[in-house]
Amino acid sequence: MSILTVKNVSHGFGDRAIFNDVSFRLLKGEHVGLIGANGEGKSTFMNIITRKLEPDAGNIEWSKRVRVGYLDQHTVLSKGMTIRDILRTAFQYLFDLESEMNSLYEKMGEASSKELEQLLEDSGVIQDILTHNDFYSIDAKVEEIGRALGLYEIGLDKDVNELSGGQRTKVLLGKLLLEKPDILLLDEPTNYLDEQHIQWLTRYLQEYENAFILISHDIPFLNSVINLIYHMGNQALNRYVGDYDNFLQVYEAKKQQQESAFKKQQQEISELKDFVARNKARVSTRNMAMSRQKKLDKMEVIELARDKPKPEFNFKPARASGKLIFETTDLVIGYEEPLSKPLSLKMERGQKVALVGANGLGKTTLLRSIIGQLSALSGSVELGDYQYVGYFEQEIQGSNYKTCIEEIWETFPSFTQFEVRCVLAKCGLTNKHIESKVLVLSGGEQAKVRLCKLMNKETNILLLDEPTNHLDVDAKEELKRALQAYNGTILLICHEPEFYQDIVTDVWNCENWTTKCV
Repeated sequence: MSILTVKNVSHGFGDRAIFNDVSFRLLKGEHVGLIGANGEGKSTFMNIITRKLEPDAGNIEWSKRVRVGYLDQHTVLSKGMTIRDILRTAFQYLFDLESEMNSLYEKMGEASSKELEQLLEDSGVIQDILTHNDFYSIDAKVEEIGRALGLYEIGLDKDVNELSGGQRTKVLLGKLLLEKPDILLLDEPTNYLDEQHIQWLTRYLQEYENAFILISHDIPFLNSVINLIYHMGNQALNRYVGDYDNFLQVYEAKKQQQESAFKKQQQEISELKDFVARNKARVSTRNMAMSRQKKLDKMEVIELARDKPKPEFNFKPARASGKLIFETTDLVIGYEEPLSKPLSLKMERGQKVALVGANGLGKTTLLRSIIGQLSALSGSVELGDYQYVGYFEQEIQGSNYKTCIEEIWETFPSFTQFEVRCVLAKCGLTNKHIESKVLVLSGGEQAKVRLCKLMNKETNILLLDEPTNHLDVDAKEELKRALQAYNGTILLICHEPEFYQDIVTDVWNCENWTTKCV
């Protein structure tokens, strides 16, 4: 029996079709990986099946009484609420039942004997539900999940508005797991998560008995938890049994078969058209020509899916920097409280360093303190000469209502419109994307716009804070190649060892410096 049935769904934004006549079924126990290039509509599909968006056509049917939990990469948390408050909202339905039971108790004082009997029965049923769902040990459960996801060290009473992107993701994930829904819908859950907590989530999903749908560009993580692939591309959704590696083999084989059939048919069409052209005017061969023309008219022409533009990343070099990039002396980073011990670090020209470690230890804070965006609590930073720094931030606050063209033009006003379109196209964006507002693009497409600005600026030092978040497989591979080829200095924050291991010369583990418990 299917838990979710999607029938003939079509959807688009303006004149840009996202998918057309798509159908999908989710069965009990299926662990589905939903994959596809940036901008193919994966998050849109999630929003449609959770009814946050209405499709242009088609039907969505969930089986009765299914509790759905959705981890949305764009969820906003309310200022003023603590981590504990958010986690406790997972049990809101139980708190509502407790309020209902208390109101029943209040009515008992003025109830007749018959009414009292009914009130006692109703309150007893509610009491059984509360006991069965461990209502009286909610705080212990909240603390347990807080420890598992590293939230306990941050402080369960911390305001969610003060959290980093990774910490917010952990809070939402913790709330979702406490809810114990029948179905999990996870949109890029490993974005902003560190290696330790990705491993924890991997084990959790491997042992998860119910069905889930997972969007992820982290292929090792995806392969370790799913047993089915649904590939979204060219407005279609196709099912493949097995993991991502198996999908690639089958997909490539199907693609080659289709290309072979296309070439064969094109040859046949060419021969038929040539015969008709040469013989339709002659009386003796006119009937044969008409027969060939009928065959042409009835032929179902094979159309090859258009290949998506693949990004081409190349960073513009500036003149060489001085030998010293930076040197810190007893540098203590943090905000109101120290995040690190006194640090004496040195980085020289040509080094490529990965900053690793759990979320919340101060990796981003260290980057921003080095370049002077944040004041250190104590100590000093000495910077070298002739530095042209390019900084890729982990996340951009606020909504961007500019078009992609306006966004690039604002940074490079001397570019012609042709040049602006060319540099955006090189990053794998189509004309439709280029003319759209940045706000409506997917997370991966927005990252490509930001990378476009970075690549067209002359740099000799790159500071990159989680640049792979949201990027699809092709874009990630191309970024890896470009960083390997870059002759300058790189300081990179990344939680994917398979990405940074082939790029960097050194790995600095922030867990060795932190003042926090890890």
